[in-house]
Amino acid sequence: MNRFVRSSFVAWLVVFAGIGVQAAYPVPPAPARPTKDANGNPLRYAATGHVSNYDEAKVGSYTLPDPLVLKSGRPVRDVATWTKVRRPELIGLYEQEIFGRVPERAPKVSFAEVQSEGPGFAGAVRKHIVVTVGEGAAAMKVNVVLFTPSAATKPVPVALQLLFGDPAGYTPPPPPPSADGKAPVRRFNDAGPVADFIARGWGYASVRYTEIQPDAATTNQAGVQAQAYAPGQTKPAPGEWGTIAAWAWGASRVLDYLETDRAVDAKRVALVGHSRLGKTVLWAGARDPRFALVFSSCAGEMGSSLARRDFGESLDDMAANFPWQFVSTFPKYAGRWSDLPVDTHTIIALNAPRPVFVTAGTEDLWADPHGEFLALVAAGPVYRLLGKPDVGASVLPALDTPLISGSLGFHYHTGKHTITESDWKAFFDFAGRHLQVTVR
Repeated sequence: MNRFVRSSFVAWLVVFAGIGVQAAYPVPPAPARPTKDANGNPLRYAATGHVSNYDEAKVGSYTLPDPLVLKSGRPVRDVATWTKVRRPELIGLYEQEIFGRVPERAPKVSFAEVQSEGPGFAGAVRKHIVVTVGEGAAAMKVNVVLFTPSAATKPVPVALQLLFGDPAGYTPPPPPPSADGKAPVRRFNDAGPVADFIARGWGYASVRYTEIQPDAATTNQAGVQAQAYAPGQTKPAPGEWGTIAAWAWGASRVLDYLETDRAVDAKRVALVGHSRLGKTVLWAGARDPRFALVFSSCAGEMGSSLARRDFGESLDDMAANFPWQFVSTFPKYAGRWSDLPVDTHTIIALNAPRPVFVTAGTEDLWADPHGEFLALVAAGPVYRLLGKPDVGASVLPALDTPLISGSLGFHYHTGKHTITESDWKAFFDFAGRHLQVTVR
């Protein structure tokens, strides 16, 4: 037997022996990693090696960027320097590193009030507004429903809420059947308490966020992003908007309409959003000072809780699971949280001097309620520089005890990742004082 044949024969013996060993002694599979901790909180295992933490003792130390120090290192000591230099610096950093900029080819928008069937509310006038985004056959339609008190004798303040579900008072046509033949399932409807708004002298407008831009990995194939493409373009250009910036842009376009409606006091429009839409309304308020007040509910990581705090959802989780919500280069900060040039206290500060109301829930540790409160505290110096009172505390307040005496409000409710009835009550008290709304 020559050397080649002998070596090949030996190799095959090794292979067959290995198969036999594996059959006789199978290697046990690696144990499944738990998806929840002992208290039922979700666990995620990031590619960076990070594992979700819910222990305050393991949060670690961190240093926040100072919102009142310019990139040059010079401190901001007056309103003019904040307004003309530092605020534009921070907006630019968010556009470049976090959310992306609105492209120059952003589509044109037009509005039309249409007559349509749909439920109303006692004492309210209902309007269905169709926002046409883009031009020609490829234009898309966004549905907005506005309720105003029928007894109002002058323009009223309005809460504009971005929704996961369909707008209150709007019944959309049934969606087409899915490819697998299963009945389509609509997301939950999180509309605000319209009757309470009307009874308190408010108007209430709402729009479903995915009519502005889909919320999925394939989002760049449709929505306002696609409306802005140049011929041959298939995704946003480097540095251009992720979906949070697109949703925020859409909120501003609805405000464009509200400015034309004689029943609305467009100087008193409060913007409301929950969870990822809570992130959106903070950015919309930062970009568009026409919004008089922002209510961000349970916005969590990259929204209202400090990204540098290792608690609950992490930046690594956001970068891995929702990269389309941000500028395309955002994932580079996974595992490098301290390199962020901003943090969530700075997006809150960009809304100054306008009021911001943030809520959190005891059963929503994923969103880091303590970090949400600390972000408000860290935004306080900007509010004080601009002559406005801050959140009024430096220690996490007692449960179900709203802090609403300052321009920064906070309510830590008992309950889940949702806007509770008590949150709405605190909002009415907070926003009513700032926007001078009195119950009729």
